[in-house]
Amino acid sequence: MTQHLSDLTHALIDAARKAGADAADAVAITDDSLSIEVLKGALEHAERSEGTAIGLRVMIGQKQASVSASDIRAEMITTLAQRAVAMAQIAPDDPWCGLAEPEALAQDTNATALDLIDDERPDPQMLEQWALEAEAAALDVANVTQTQASGAGWSTRQMHLAASNGFSAGYGRTGWSVSSVAISGEGLTMERDYYGDSRTHRSDLLSPAEIGRIAGERAVERAGASKPPTGRYPVLYDERISSGLIGHLVQASNGASVARGSSWLKDALGAQILPDGLSLTEDPHRARAGGSRPFDGEGLPTQRRDLVADGMLTGWTLDLATARQLGMTSTANAARGTGGAPSPSVGNLTLTQGDKTRDELLAEMGTGLLITSLIGSSINPTTGDYSRGASGFWVENGQIVRPVNECTVAGNLREMLMSIIPANDARLHLSRVVPSLLVEGLTIAGA
Repeated sequence: MTQHLSDLTHALIDAARKAGADAADAVAITDDSLSIEVLKGALEHAERSEGTAIGLRVMIGQKQASVSASDIRAEMITTLAQRAVAMAQIAPDDPWCGLAEPEALAQDTNATALDLIDDERPDPQMLEQWALEAEAAALDVANVTQTQASGAGWSTRQMHLAASNGFSAGYGRTGWSVSSVAISGEGLTMERDYYGDSRTHRSDLLSPAEIGRIAGERAVERAGASKPPTGRYPVLYDERISSGLIGHLVQASNGASVARGSSWLKDALGAQILPDGLSLTEDPHRARAGGSRPFDGEGLPTQRRDLVADGMLTGWTLDLATARQLGMTSTANAARGTGGAPSPSVGNLTLTQGDKTRDELLAEMGTGLLITSLIGSSINPTTGDYSRGASGFWVENGQIVRPVNECTVAGNLREMLMSIIPANDARLHLSRVVPSLLVEGLTIAGA
């Protein structure tokens, strides 16, 4: 399969050059996935998907165009290249487009050390049994009245990237997952919650029974939820959703946002944006992690780097185009699919953990809100003003006293991030390793 994808990318580049392109890069991706869902002890949904997709980007001078297809016949490759060249000829000039210089390309493209491939392949019956076990475990929890869905899935993906500058390499990854959504209560008093686990290797997965049990316990804990009081209180973002808060920082430090002038961090390079002692590190070489890769979408070697070091913003997340636009060097963060040009994107991230448990942070916060779920989003990208719907638990005297829902939390991201206190409960296997985060003084709109 790897050779097949390599042949496709080189055929695309050859066709592009023959059609009149000055330079080109091509990507070929093959996906194979299987997913199973059950409900009330019976199969509810089964889906199998297999396919190969190709994408081609061509450049003529400072003009570029991208095309994609799922038809990989030789005649379609020729047609695709001709269409891409025709599009590029009438495209506006893009002074920042262009391939990497050959001397900058990754030399070691072997992904074996990343251990992203599990050679085992499931059959549908195995996944169905996992889903049934997860559902049964959720229903075994007292006061769980039903499940909304329980499922299991498997996928494998292989990709190959080639370019007219001489780069040619590929890698693959597999994925296994089990999840369950449980419901407690009846009618208008129903509450739901979920749990799931996703890994590159089957052997690392939590058991379906444990996943179902946690989903059921979470749903029962939500029973009887009501609105919290309105006011300004400390807020603790539970580990299951805390990476979303850090995600706003990641988006604001994306070179594409900075180049457009639409980032609330655009003037913060070298400034302190997190408390002293906290760093946010990207490591694309973590074994068995979902965001690992040996090279980026433009063939540059990936490397460990700090987005934030000891609280200070050290740089932007850049691909070649945004780096040129900002007068900088690419951080090898180009992401590439079949449907368009590369764009900056971050993979594995780790935020410095604290030395206290979540419960110890709850005790410190005294009275406030523990958020376990977020809905909707209103983020002003230029000012960092933040407002999101939330649900979770109300805390008094450092103890959870009742579940809450239908509230909104608001603040400003610059101020929020400068006040965060991390717990020590991050799950180390996730692509984004972020613990629970205590934030001082957000405005809560509730009852």
